[in-house]
Amino acid sequence: MNLIDKHNIWQSIKSHIAVFDGPLSLILLLILSVGMVTLYSAGIDFPGCVEDQLRNILVAFVIMWVAANIPPQTLMRFAIPVYALGVSLLIAVAVFGIVKKGSRRWINIGTVIQPSEIMKIAMPLMLAWYFQKREGMINWRDYLVAALLLALPVGMIIRQPDLGTGTLVIAAGFYVIFLAGLSWRILIGLAVAVGASLPVLWSVLHDYQRQRVMMLIDPTSDPLGKGFHIIQSTIAVGSGGIFGKGWLKGTQAHLEFIPERTTDFIFAVFSEEFGLIGNGVLLFLYVLLIGRGMMIAVNATTMFTRLLAGAITLIFFTYAFVNMGMVSGILPVVGVPLPLMSYGGTALVTLGLGAGILMSIQRHRKLIQT
Repeated sequence: MNLIDKHNIWQSIKSHIAVFDGPLSLILLLILSVGMVTLYSAGIDFPGCVEDQLRNILVAFVIMWVAANIPPQTLMRFAIPVYALGVSLLIAVAVFGIVKKGSRRWINIGTVIQPSEIMKIAMPLMLAWYFQKREGMINWRDYLVAALLLALPVGMIIRQPDLGTGTLVIAAGFYVIFLAGLSWRILIGLAVAVGASLPVLWSVLHDYQRQRVMMLIDPTSDPLGKGFHIIQSTIAVGSGGIFGKGWLKGTQAHLEFIPERTTDFIFAVFSEEFGLIGNGVLLFLYVLLIGRGMMIAVNATTMFTRLLAGAITLIFFTYAFVNMGMVSGILPVVGVPLPLMSYGGTALVTLGLGAGILMSIQRHRKLIQT
């Protein structure tokens, strides 16, 4: 191999690495590393758990790399088709979806998928595209159209029922609408309207959803049933103290008191083993992640990229806030994983796609400036 060939190979490697945003990549790597260490302890009784998660990370990494190479202009062209595909799949799920544990959330298209996951990215993509097209002409009618675009898939997701994913999709769409300039007066009016409609909303909730809310208020009313998750997770969080019990030494986890300890309740395992100091470090990493994402959003060159980057960043925040809130007993249990920490491929791929879009926005901003 001559010098020219070596130079070309090196340039090719550099061009592939250059798509990754350095600060964002480092933060993601640190959180994933913390997650793998915690998962090893939480899943020590589940053979193959760590290996499966490494494969999930590899898939998410590939998805992130692909997304980072797609220019924002191309993402705009995908907005309507991806949104339409997501809604079509949700309709298909409602008609002939697969039922598991009383919920119709999945569909078999050669492989079993959960179409509601698509909407976590498709929703902000569609709304960011819409507001970009209306830039300079946005009025109250546009916010109404955006609300209808959001309500359609959310209604189908909640009907499955899947309150956790529905909450995340609502948040993703709301962030775009808010960042597009929704006034505080309207927000206050909406808050008052939601408060007034709580009795109606309560009446349409499924029984298990009502039970989750009641368990949040008083989990001791059913300590061995519906309240078991919250009671055991809060015990684990509190028993970690300041310094934690040490890696692999968490009694709540290893004596199998913490349910779903590799997925939704992995934060309870982390808190017990690494304590308040460990929680502080993890929270700091999430703050850095959100801060880097918001910096990318602020520096974006178009309304579409600003709205999209801001919404994706706040999706990371929502994942972390809701998961830590439900594990700590201050929010109902809604089945939201801890981002980049919980075991599972679907959420990890979704977040990897979101991170790749952030990197694409940052990279192409630099290309435009140069």
